[in-house]
Amino acid sequence: MARQKRIALINDITGFGRCSVTVQLPLISAMRVQACPLPTAILSVHTGFPNHYLDDYTERMHPYMENWAANELDFDAILTGFLGSEAQIDLVLDCIRMFKADDTRVIVDPVMGDNGKLYSSYTPSLCEKMRQLLPYADVVTPNLTEACQLLRADYPSDGIVSENVLAEMAAAIAAMGPRSVVITGLHAGDYVRTYLYENGVGRSFDNPKIGRDRSGAGDAFAAIVAAALVRGIPLEEGARRAAEFIGHCLDYAEQLDLPWNYGLPFEEFMGELTAL
Repeated sequence: MARQKRIALINDITGFGRCSVTVQLPLISAMRVQACPLPTAILSVHTGFPNHYLDDYTERMHPYMENWAANELDFDAILTGFLGSEAQIDLVLDCIRMFKADDTRVIVDPVMGDNGKLYSSYTPSLCEKMRQLLPYADVVTPNLTEACQLLRADYPSDGIVSENVLAEMAAAIAAMGPRSVVITGLHAGDYVRTYLYENGVGRSFDNPKIGRDRSGAGDAFAAIVAAALVRGIPLEEGARRAAEFIGHCLDYAEQLDLPWNYGLPFEEFMGELTAL
């Protein structure tokens, strides 16, 4: 009997704020894949709040992985999220060495910043260290800020890049190791654009821009893409479904003060996810 597919989920656990493992675990589970968190930290709220409590799990991560190995666990994918230090990136590399088999997918979400700015914890040396994950990645999912950081390139002043520039950027990132690159959250007027580069071919698709920026959208996107891949769903289909689902979630969030039957009912768009 075949076992359930499973993903090692390397990310922080945030109690309030709808991000990281808190959003990824239920989405992966809804797609009938087992999510196995390897915590990097536990936070009371995400770091966008004026103050937060953080319990750093760096020192606990290696014994945690050793116990997984002692119990002879294996994984169909390894998905990385927010990493708070160079030491944690070394631990991710250890995890990949310990658990990556020939058919294990590695999906790197290089969470470093947004809208042209790095997160406060990210230093130039930490960004440089993040690049060391790329040779081990099958798929990498940066936003434009993160793609520029990976390439040591300047962020465009208006946050807009042409299709030709996106193709050059994605090809350059792919040349650093990953077979596939998905650049997310691109500004395109009234739309949000996703650029997909796979097997030397690039293409983009657009989704309507809904509401304001919300934390956790990148975490949700990476989780859905990773779960789709281990289910055997092609990358482009998984990425399109992820973008559509996030759009439905944002629409629902914008309409919380309106009657329940406004727009697409919650059960319907959850049905779209579980149908994958």
